[in-house]
Amino acid sequence: MSNAHILRGQVLSFQGSPFATEAPQEAARLREAVAVQDGKITAVGSFDDLRQRFPAAALHDHGEKLILAGFVDAHVHYPQTAIIASWGKRLIDWLNSYTFPEEMRFGDRAYADEISARYLDLTAAHGTTTVCSYCTIHPESVDAFFTAAQARGQRVVAGKTCMDRNAPEGLQDTVQSAYDDSAALIARWHGVDRLDYAITPRFSPTSTPEQLEAIGALWAANPSCLMQTHLSEQTDEIAWVKDLFPDARDYLDTYEAFGLLGARGLYGHAIHLEPRERDRLREHGAALVHCPTSNTFIGSGLFDMAGLMAEGQRIGLATDTGGGSSFSMLRTMAAAYEIGQLRGTPLHAAQLLWLATQGSATALRFEDKIGNVVPGMEADLVVLDLASTPAIAQRAARADDIWEAAFATIMMGDDRAVSEVWIGGRQV
Repeated sequence: MSNAHILRGQVLSFQGSPFATEAPQEAARLREAVAVQDGKITAVGSFDDLRQRFPAAALHDHGEKLILAGFVDAHVHYPQTAIIASWGKRLIDWLNSYTFPEEMRFGDRAYADEISARYLDLTAAHGTTTVCSYCTIHPESVDAFFTAAQARGQRVVAGKTCMDRNAPEGLQDTVQSAYDDSAALIARWHGVDRLDYAITPRFSPTSTPEQLEAIGALWAANPSCLMQTHLSEQTDEIAWVKDLFPDARDYLDTYEAFGLLGARGLYGHAIHLEPRERDRLREHGAALVHCPTSNTFIGSGLFDMAGLMAEGQRIGLATDTGGGSSFSMLRTMAAAYEIGQLRGTPLHAAQLLWLATQGSATALRFEDKIGNVVPGMEADLVVLDLASTPAIAQRAARADDIWEAAFATIMMGDDRAVSEVWIGGRQV
């Protein structure tokens, strides 16, 4: 038992979705300790029981701190790390002014390595242990990101962005190169260690119908891969899609017609959905990814969390760095709460924590591996100090229960609240 560890604290496990019950807190259970060995969670229960079962395990006593699954960020753009919080643009202007010039730099492997390491360091400091990232059109950007994650023993998903129109010349691939480069990257990385590949058409405006068809064929040939793209983020984007695809029934149809709608599909934003789109996404079991700080920062709109959850949609939560204005899933949960308030449906702390862990893991089809603190799961954990600043501490002192205390950290917390992070059973 030399590499065994016991973490003592308030250990949060989910027994179901807090969106599926009248009392969200009833979907969660608090225990006293979690045992970790060989990269896996081996036991959860009372401290005395675990101490007796694993007498040689190293003890990490976190007192009243909250121990939960590491945060899972289901939609990010790691190449936008250096341009996060750039002022004043809506989606299409944002891409042209900030994103595309920065992404041009990622053909340089040394630069891609630098930003990959910086991004994974920043997110780990905020308690995020798994991300699903867009890279750039350059295979080097994918190799750099997977290499950095592999060195950390981290479970990540990523893919080469495919774009053959409506982007600068230096950021376009072709129908053939998008297919060939993606296929080579799948062969090199998909399923290696804790790495998975996501086939990645950026969004239908930057791919010709011919490229979308080729990417659909690639996904059909590699059905164990995820497929990630953007959907219905802004109203002017939707109008642009209508101009580019005049025969499509709606935005989703620009993917569906080319074989890019499926159970392993991830559709970022999904704010302004038509009834047909909602029906088809639910029928396929596809995942919608809510990006609240991005939606407010770029002025996109208010995601219908309550309505989509009530329909039975699969929903994850994400920072959408760098259209999103924070690397923190705590800040992202706070923004999701605020958007819920604007729609008249505020979210409970249990629902917010579930979205940032098990919800996003379920969106990525990793719910059997990460996102919860139960035996057999991979040992990705975050320890939250629920009194990390004087302002939070004085509010937590007045809390009647763990949910009220945790809510103060969700709304006001930052990386100072992250006391400890474990990735694959190792403290980082």
